[in-house]
Amino acid sequence: MGTGIDALLTWLGTASGLEFDFMRRAALGCLLLALGSAPVGVFLMLRRMSLMGDSMAHAILPGAAIGYWLAGLSLPAMTLGGVLGGLVVAAAAGVVARHTVMREDAALAGFYLVSLALGVLILSVRGSQVDLLHVLFGSVLALEGSVLTLLGAVALLTVMGLALLWRPLVMECVDPAFLRGISPWGAVAHHGFLALVVINLVAAFHALGTLMAVGMMVLPAASARFWFRRLQPMLVAAVATAAVGSLLGLWWSYVTDWPTSPAIVLLLGGWYAVSMLVGRYGWWRQRRVPHRHLKG
Repeated sequence: MGTGIDALLTWLGTASGLEFDFMRRAALGCLLLALGSAPVGVFLMLRRMSLMGDSMAHAILPGAAIGYWLAGLSLPAMTLGGVLGGLVVAAAAGVVARHTVMREDAALAGFYLVSLALGVLILSVRGSQVDLLHVLFGSVLALEGSVLTLLGAVALLTVMGLALLWRPLVMECVDPAFLRGISPWGAVAHHGFLALVVINLVAAFHALGTLMAVGMMVLPAASARFWFRRLQPMLVAAVATAAVGSLLGLWWSYVTDWPTSPAIVLLLGGWYAVSMLVGRYGWWRQRRVPHRHLKG
């Protein structure tokens, strides 16, 4: 994977004309994040689980913080801790929803608030203010080769996982109760998809930080929804929006000397606002353009 990353960095430098190595690494990291996170965000949105992505982004924090506590800023330790933390919270919320009157979204809200507080407490007690800011807001301009390898592996795993679970995921977006009734793949698709959400948030957390990771996942998907109704074009549009928006945000932050992660998310948020207003299925068109009716 390392040789592939080096080849991609060389190609990116030639194609884009980026002079500095750290900018090429940041740009490649953004592209890999877009390839993995944006499609997952589309399915989150279609399943009406967008806020769950935010909950899971906070749920990975205590696991990553414990990994940091035990091994410092170690990529394997913080990644493993984040994945385990996210999966534990997702499983716990599912158990609570199954055996109590609490719904899964409400259970997740309770768990993520406790997880966020616990993660910040661990980092504050065992680390420094710089370490806390690094974990919460990321460091896109300081991506190492190991992080790029992780982002590439997660993007590849996500594409393969979505291809494998494509039919049950699409059916679950339309009618989850029907899928559970006719196929055992419903539970597999649900838990497999949650695992993809967690690993993408952990990967994004290494680049954008915990508080910004979910923006890369949700905002491009929500923007694409105002332009397309069919799933395949929506997925392509979400990936393109995430890639272009993150690269422009990277350039914007470099020129203005502003923090990179907030710049990327704000730019994606700006495109979301434009899409909501003037998109094909946005507010202006729905209000001003007359609807066509079928003729018998």
